Amino acid sequence: MNKNIFPLLILIAVLSITAVYLHFSGADVFWGGYFAMMFFYSIIFYIGIRARKKSESNTVSDIMLAGRGLPLFVAIFTMSATWVGGGFINGSAEYTASYGLAWVQAPWGYALSLIIGGLFFAKKMRRYKFKTMLDPLEQRFGKKIAALLFIPALTGEIFWSAAILTALGTTFATVLGVNFTTAIILSAIIAITYTAIGGLWSVALTDIIQMFLLLAGLFLVLPYALEFVGGFDVMWAAYQEKKGSLAHIFPPIDGWRHPDWGNYYWQWWDYAFLLIFGGIPWQVYFQRVLSAKNEKTAQYLSFFAGFICILAAIPAILIGMIGDVVDWNLVGVTPPEDAALILPYVIRHLTNPIVATIGLGAIAAAVMSSVDSSILSASSMASWNVYRPLLNPKIEPEKLKKVIKSCIWIIGIAATILALKIKSVYALWFLCSDFVYCILFPQLVCALFDKKANKYGAFAGLIVSFFFRFGGGESTLNIPQFLPYPMFEDGMILFPFRTMSMLLGLVTIIVVSRLTQGKCPATELVVCED
Repeated sequence: MNKNIFPLLILIAVLSITAVYLHFSGADVFWGGYFAMMFFYSIIFYIGIRARKKSESNTVSDIMLAGRGLPLFVAIFTMSATWVGGGFINGSAEYTASYGLAWVQAPWGYALSLIIGGLFFAKKMRRYKFKTMLDPLEQRFGKKIAALLFIPALTGEIFWSAAILTALGTTFATVLGVNFTTAIILSAIIAITYTAIGGLWSVALTDIIQMFLLLAGLFLVLPYALEFVGGFDVMWAAYQEKKGSLAHIFPPIDGWRHPDWGNYYWQWWDYAFLLIFGGIPWQVYFQRVLSAKNEKTAQYLSFFAGFICILAAIPAILIGMIGDVVDWNLVGVTPPEDAALILPYVIRHLTNPIVATIGLGAIAAAVMSSVDSSILSASSMASWNVYRPLLNPKIEPEKLKKVIKSCIWIIGIAATILALKIKSVYALWFLCSDFVYCILFPQLVCALFDKKANKYGAFAGLIVSFFFRFGGGESTLNIPQFLPYPMFEDGMILFPFRTMSMLLGLVTIIVVSRLTQGKCPATELVVCED
């Protein structure tokens, strides 16, 4: 039997058994939608496992970087699909409905991060042929500092995967009636399996299908949903009246004086910089940059992906507006208790069953395209920058491939367990975004662009960033505030202390490195061997 058909038949059997279980459990399942999703998952899985033919040599470089052979078209869509995940889509709709368009910063923030990454980071990273984002940190600051900096990078990837799996479970439960646990476990197993089998080629090729389905599905939902609010003009007028100045993308220039903003104006800028610059030091981004065929491809894919990020957010934002202004009682539905349910509510109740199924496919595509990327990225760093240099420096390539695939399963299962067990996963994801911005960004900037940066400066910068970031406290980890930051309102600090922490860490690395050059001369970056 064909080695690609056998795992596909196993998947179909699992999905069929799950259908039988759901039937006898008495769940109110939308069966047409469920079988449509079975078909979609089977197609994605088959494409994923067939992709291993693209990396027949199956080397470490093939698994991690697709043999550095991604053409521009494929690279653009795998980059876009990685950023436009379930959290991106669900979050854009949620924040549009609950906090106003002004606080929907992720679409343009991440788009700018991709453009800035393309302008200043992509070409240099690709030129040196690094295998992961941590390689320049390891060369500049040493193996131990790189392993230490792996911690925020790893937690960011795991919690990101868990958060978007949670979004998928919520959507499945709302639209299909499939219970939360079943939806998460099925989706996670499929994504983990084809990622472990085919590596980055599997991720990249499935991302193309998933991105097209995402865009088509969300844009298809719009005309049906707009009918319930009298069209775009009526909807936009009602939304502006309801949200006031928060209905605009950016706050007023003198926002700190505006009654809708006050000191929240400064928090808005803090989060804006977090998204713009904190969106750069992620392995999911650099894995695509480093897998590009050449430097120009690495740069161009960043620019085009930034445009697609904004394009993909448009229907999600409009759906959030519709969900905010529609009279749910006239539709005959109880309004959603949580704004996070806005997207699945609109898809299910303001469209017909066929369109709802396609819309659900769009959400599932967004989730899987981000989960597989995140799991592979974290596994690449864990095996290449931690296990290899610290635990087994002389490991053979064949054994390292097994370590990578083992890490894919371990990290994927960890993310799945978190999605099932921890209710505060979104808060933890935002916390890890803070880590990436406050701690990793200044380290990466200095490693790439400061020729005098050394390990003493890196360690000192890490301590300073960590101290001032957690000086503001962190409710997720039950850490109380111990620094007297100003602008404390509504139980939170509105002062932009995250950006301050990042800048202080950056300055510390630069200053301490220069003060310790005599004792610890800076190490030059060198081109890596494939």
